[in-house]
Amino acid sequence: MKRWIPFLKSDPTVAVIRLSGMIAASGRAALNDASLAPVIEKAFARGKPKAVILEINSPGGSPVQSSLIGARIRRLSEEKNIPVIAFVEDVAASGGYWLAAAADEIYADDSSVVGSIGVISSSFGAHEFLAKQGIERRVYTAGKSKSMLDPFRPANPEDVARLKELLDDIHVNFKDHITARRKGKLPEDRDLFTGEIWLARKAVDLGLIDGIGHMKPMMQARFGAKVKFNRYGVRKPFLSRFGTQLAGDALHGIEERSAFAQFGL
Repeated sequence: MKRWIPFLKSDPTVAVIRLSGMIAASGRAALNDASLAPVIEKAFARGKPKAVILEINSPGGSPVQSSLIGARIRRLSEEKNIPVIAFVEDVAASGGYWLAAAADEIYADDSSVVGSIGVISSSFGAHEFLAKQGIERRVYTAGKSKSMLDPFRPANPEDVARLKELLDDIHVNFKDHITARRKGKLPEDRDLFTGEIWLARKAVDLGLIDGIGHMKPMMQARFGAKVKFNRYGVRKPFLSRFGTQLAGDALHGIEERSAFAQFGL
């Protein structure tokens, strides 16, 4: 009510966007630009916030979606002249760290995991199993690379080399993003782009984050004890609240649990 009374100063507000989970182009629980776009737009537009906070807890995922989300955040921050501050919870790794680097400042808990600035592609090989079962794989293509990395055929060295080239190019994009966003903060005598991970204290020393701290006390210290937190997040579809899409949710949960597990979480 206070903000509607003329000449009466309102309490400062900060907008909080929660970015928790895997980053993927599809999936109801996944982080992607399509589902987050309206959330991010509202966070920057409503109530003239002093800052936009990113609450991040993500082991990564799609490099494209990470780039799209991060670019949207940067674009709105610059258009509206609103600073962005990231707070890492359990992990901001790979694409999760890409999102964190979209912020002007990054803070984390002592035990937060940060880094994994690399690119990975994983698959499986089932050609020996099929052969033992007497199953013949038949694939017909126009274009010699159309069946690249078919998991039901032996690995082709040319396909592997081609995939490695693609991964290297994506890795360059990742490194360029981090180098630009953390300009002047990263050591020149240390390769931080090996896919290695660090706890927060070490990440501070390496310039990957700006300090150790938690959102509420830091924002109160910066904007005053009466600062208000307006939270924004993706709402679940109405029917999902009544137990529909359980199979899809279960599969996504397994995948997400596996992604977090690689960081000991």
